[in-house]
Amino acid sequence: MIDASLLSPSPVPKAEPPRDCPLCPRLVVFREELRREHPDWWNAPVRAFGDPEAWLGIVGLAPGKHGANRTGRPFTGDHAGVLLFETLLKLGLATGVYEERVGDSLRLTGTAIINSVRCLPPANKPLPEEIATCRSYYTLALGAMPQMRVLVALGQIAHGSAVRSSGGKLSAYKFGHLAEHRLPDGRILIDSYHCSRYNQNTGRLTREMFEAVFARALEVREKAVDL
Repeated sequence: MIDASLLSPSPVPKAEPPRDCPLCPRLVVFREELRREHPDWWNAPVRAFGDPEAWLGIVGLAPGKHGANRTGRPFTGDHAGVLLFETLLKLGLATGVYEERVGDSLRLTGTAIINSVRCLPPANKPLPEEIATCRSYYTLALGAMPQMRVLVALGQIAHGSAVRSSGGKLSAYKFGHLAEHRLPDGRILIDSYHCSRYNQNTGRLTREMFEAVFARALEVREKAVDL
């Protein structure tokens, strides 16, 4: 198992699920299988990562099998993380060097990552009831960071969690790349296609498209209300 002391402290320690969270039976079974197959992996709910005073929240989907589920840090160790962290570093939202492992010098500045689902789902596809169950932890984390005024949702599931957690109805907030929404709680939500390997390889998401999302987040920062 990855040594938890190597991980950066969670920006919302009181909003984290326990290591052996029992709430989603299917995910618990899958977790236990992977603990037997890969005892040196993290194989547990993945903590939020970033700045406790973050104004920008990045809403992810769920841990990747060979990424966060293996390393214990969101977007660390898989292809999606390379584009994400290179973008954050380029735009001044992170410092240090991303080395695709925990214990590197990467730190987020004014930014934090919170996944919609904290545990790895089979085939990277959480069930609707699992998304709804884990939303309690997402909501707790968001409540612990009232200064977080802008959200970037990576993909449609993350978009749904952000909208529903704010008290909004999905029918009123259509997902689309670079779509921008004012949520009922006052936060601004900006949508992005997920930075998955598939989306990058197929050209659905380019580096320029992805950078534009975070450039827009920086532009609207001052327009977002203080909560």
